[in-house]
Amino acid sequence: MSTTKREMIPMRPAYGAALVELGRENEKVVALSAEVHNSDHSFMFENEFPDRFFNVGIAEQALVDISVGFAMAGYIPFANTFATFFATRAVEMIRTHACYGGAKIKLMGAYSGLSDSFDGPTHHSVTDLAIMRSLPNMTVVVPSDPRSLPVFLKMIAEWDGPVYCRFNRNEVPAVFDSSYTPKLGVAYTAREGRDVTIIVCGVLVARALDAAAELEVRGVSARVVEMHTIKPIDRDAVLDAAHTTGAIVTAEEHSVIGGLGGAVAELVADEYPVPVKRVGVNDRFAETGPYEQLLDAYGMSVSDIVTAALAAIEAKRSRG
Repeated sequence: MSTTKREMIPMRPAYGAALVELGRENEKVVALSAEVHNSDHSFMFENEFPDRFFNVGIAEQALVDISVGFAMAGYIPFANTFATFFATRAVEMIRTHACYGGAKIKLMGAYSGLSDSFDGPTHHSVTDLAIMRSLPNMTVVVPSDPRSLPVFLKMIAEWDGPVYCRFNRNEVPAVFDSSYTPKLGVAYTAREGRDVTIIVCGVLVARALDAAAELEVRGVSARVVEMHTIKPIDRDAVLDAAHTTGAIVTAEEHSVIGGLGGAVAELVADEYPVPVKRVGVNDRFAETGPYEQLLDAYGMSVSDIVTAALAAIEAKRSRG
């Protein structure tokens, strides 16, 4: 469990409000939903701009294809459904019509990771980052702090090409203040350190910061890098971590296969091999249960991050 007391902000209303703000700034923005507008709060956009909102029903393939049509007509479509459905039911349309065609559509994957906790493994989304990251031309974004959503959405709207953005169902710890000015493709150093680097995304940022604080008590200096853009990954930030700390931990609310951990491990293996320990779901489905308990039970607790960091440091030392 997270140890530092932080303000908890509901992610879905924050997203809905950010989408409305974006719609006010840019009349080319339209929103589409696969019958989840009451769940992800895109109904807030519908209430504000009824002529620019389109509910296609429970038809995720159609959601993507209609969004592609809007993009080809010069609009900026934000398509909304659960993250797991983008990465399963609609992936053929995303691959062929959005990515291959280069459509400027924005796929907003709600209820990501284990946050749809009581709907169980059919609705958990722990392979979406791996799937989306593998698609040519796709950009993959994982906001960590709900207060930053207006900034992220504006950048996503301006980004040239398809973007997949996943966000949480539940309340999320607020970890950044007004000095946080994210930029797509550029990692954010949340804490400096010299012994090990924790590269993290999404809701686990708060836990990574807590792990770094616990490591400090043990005499270990841990850098924490928020990697909100999984693709294109910030190569410079990863390689700097490899060169200057010599040990890396990745932490994500996703399978350890193919997501942030996979991206970091691939880059490090190619460019500057150092120990990389991955924290996440260990190649399995997760059960139904309370969200925070699921994160702990499936290997994403503060203590799991601490253990991984100590293992990475030990591996560094053993290499000489």
